[in-house]
Amino acid sequence: MTATLLFSFLFAITILTLTPGFDTALVLRTTAAQGWRRATATAFGVTLGCLVWGVAVGFGLGALLLASEIAYNLLKWMGAAYLLCLGIRLLLNPRAQAQNEAAGETGQQSYLSCFSRGLLGNMLNPKVGVFYVTFLPQFIPAGASVPLWCSLMALTHMAIGLVWNAALIGGSHFFAAHLRRPAVLKVMDRLTGMVFIGFAAKLALSRR
Repeated sequence: MTATLLFSFLFAITILTLTPGFDTALVLRTTAAQGWRRATATAFGVTLGCLVWGVAVGFGLGALLLASEIAYNLLKWMGAAYLLCLGIRLLLNPRAQAQNEAAGETGQQSYLSCFSRGLLGNMLNPKVGVFYVTFLPQFIPAGASVPLWCSLMALTHMAIGLVWNAALIGGSHFFAAHLRRPAVLKVMDRLTGMVFIGFAAKLALSRR
């Protein structure tokens, strides 16, 4: 029974990880604009957000989003505002040239900034918490420790996410020379900005 639940969870979480979303757009854009090292920091931030949500759900904090409409809406609007700011910034101020990792340019964002962007983008999305609180319990064996299993499943999700992001970064790095052309970079920034604004609107209009 436990093995069946485990394989079912791995199949479902892998499909969900491969589904494009905000995290995919953010990692791809960071790879093209700032290189694979900072994209890796962003990917760690995104996946760590999944782990934090999983642990929170395991200890019952995620249930608060289901029980309290005020808590859900507060986090929802904070997340939508954050995504909207990111999107508007990319639309109004697209990069004219890629930042060179090896050159160490002063305009280059720090690894901590890239990591924080990925982490906040995930943590400020209450739908992740609601998803975890409704999804993870389906795969917990009867009588098992809920905090332990939720944490382990979230850690598994994080590991799968890191592998998938590594594939995305590697693929983008292969085409880096083309993606870093000024004209292409501007188009990518503006398209990514529109995607972020779309995610912000989707989040703001979402219901539990």
